Amino acid sequence: MGSCMSINTETEISGARFHRAGHVKNVPHVQQTTVISAPVLNTRRHWMAQQALGLSGLAWAWLREQQLNAAPPKPQLEPVTFDLKPKPPAARPQATAMISMFMQGGPSHIDLFDPKPELNKRHLQSFTGDIKYDNAGEASSKLFGCPWRFRKYGDCGMDLSELVPHLGTVADDICLIRSMCTGVNNHGESINALNTGRQQAGRPSLGAWMSYGLGSDRASLPSFMVLTDPSGLPVLGVENWQNGWLPSVYQGTVVRSQEPRILNLDPPPSLRGANQVRMLDYLRRINETHLLQHPGEHDLSARMQSYDLAAGMQIAASEAMDISKESETTQKLYGIDNEVTREYGTRCLIARRLVERGVRFVQLHTGNQTWDHHGGIITGLPNVCGRVDQPAAALVQDLKQRGLLDSTLVHWGGEMGRLPVIQNEQNIGRDHNTYGFSMWLAGGGIKGGCIHGETDELGHKAVTDIVNHFDYHATLMYLFGLSGEQLSIVRPTGINSLLDGQPGEVVAKILKRPVVQ
Repeated sequence: MGSCMSINTETEISGARFHRAGHVKNVPHVQQTTVISAPVLNTRRHWMAQQALGLSGLAWAWLREQQLNAAPPKPQLEPVTFDLKPKPPAARPQATAMISMFMQGGPSHIDLFDPKPELNKRHLQSFTGDIKYDNAGEASSKLFGCPWRFRKYGDCGMDLSELVPHLGTVADDICLIRSMCTGVNNHGESINALNTGRQQAGRPSLGAWMSYGLGSDRASLPSFMVLTDPSGLPVLGVENWQNGWLPSVYQGTVVRSQEPRILNLDPPPSLRGANQVRMLDYLRRINETHLLQHPGEHDLSARMQSYDLAAGMQIAASEAMDISKESETTQKLYGIDNEVTREYGTRCLIARRLVERGVRFVQLHTGNQTWDHHGGIITGLPNVCGRVDQPAAALVQDLKQRGLLDSTLVHWGGEMGRLPVIQNEQNIGRDHNTYGFSMWLAGGGIKGGCIHGETDELGHKAVTDIVNHFDYHATLMYLFGLSGEQLSIVRPTGINSLLDGQPGEVVAKILKRPVVQ
C-alpha cells in the first residue's frame, strides 16, 4: 500500500507469493562506433567478434545468459482440463463464497461514509489545490459541504450519513474502508481496475477468476451468477461478468430482474421428461467422440459442461430464485413489502439463497450510472440510497443470523467516489473522484466495527492506509486461501494472473485474524 500509481518490473508468478513493486533504473547511454574495414569471410567467429563492441552484442550475451540460467520447462504429463469441479485452495480459507453489491456510477463518499467538518466549514469557498475534473466544461472551484447530517452508529461509534440509517444497524459487523484508490478517472477504466485487476479491457472478471480458482460446490448451479438491474446494464455491459481469456465455462450466468429470470431454462413441452434425457445423452456421445478426436478444444468442453449444468438448473435454479417460501418476517426484513425497496430487496434475498445453495460468487449490479450524480445530487442521492440501504443491511443481518456470514464475504461499493467541489452550479452535482473513496466489507474473515484509512480534510485524496485495487484483490485472495499460482493461467503470450505483477499487499488491519505468511 502507498501511492496510487507504481511501476512494476516483476512478472513471475510463484506459488502463494504476491508480486512486489519494482524500480526502474536509469540505463547509461552506450555510444556505438562504426568501423569501416575490408571485406572478410562471414564466419561465426568473425560475427561474434564484430558484435562484441555493439549494443546487439550486449543483447545477445544477455539473451544467451538467460537461456543458460533458465529452468527447463516442465513436461506436460497430462492434458489441461478446465471445469467447475471443486478445487481446494492452497491455504485454509476464511471465506468460501462472496456477494458483491456493485454500485455502478460512484457513490459520494463525503455525503455517505466520510464526514468532513472542514469541508462544511469552507462551504462555497474556492478550492486552491490541484484537482482533476472529468467534465471540465461544468467544473467549479467552489467547495460544496455535505447537505446531510452524520451520526454515530453501533458500539464502534461509526459515523454514517442519515441517508443510510439501515446500514447503521449493522455498523458493528462491517469494515468501512475510507481510503480506496484506483487513480483512473473514468468509469470504464476504474471498473476494470476493481473488477478485473487492471485498467485494460478484455481481462477476466473477478467472479470468473474465483470460479477458475475454486470451482463450484454445486453441480446443478453455476459458480458465478449475476443479478442485473431492471433499469438496464451497467457501464461496460456484459464485460462486467466476462471470462476474458479464461475458458468460457467461467463466465457469469445472468439472472434477469424479471420473470423468466433465466431465459430458455425450461424446455418446450415436446422435449420434456424422457425425450430430453434421450436427446442430451445422444448429444453428449457425439460431443465426447469429437473431443477425443480433437483434444484441447476448450470451447467444446465448456459447451458440454454447459449442457449438463443447464439440465440440472431446470430444477435447482428455479427453486433457488423462488422466494415465495421465505417467511413474512424475512421478506419484510429485506423491504419486499415496500414498493421502493422491493426490487433490490428481492435480488439481495435471492443472492443469499444462492450462496446458501453453493454458488461461489454472486454479483448484484445497479443500473447504468445510477450513482453518477454530476447534477441533481440533492434529490438523486437520497432516491438511490432509499432503494438499496435497507436490503443491503438486511443481507448482512440475514446471513449472520443463519450462520453464513463467517464464511460469506459481502462487498458494497462502486468504482469511484465524488469530488468535494460543485459541478454544474445550476443543478448541483459532484464530479468523479478515484483518488480517495469509500466502500465496505463484512463477513468472511473481515473485522467488524472497523474503520480503515482516511482521506484528506476535504475528502479529495486518500492519505492514510491507502488501499489500491490490487491490495483489495490480494486481500480477497488471502481470505479465500488462494495462491498466486491458482489465480494464474499460462497463455501463448506468457503467464497472466489477477495481480499480474502489481504490488498487491494483504490489508492486515481489516482482518479478524493476524496474517499468516
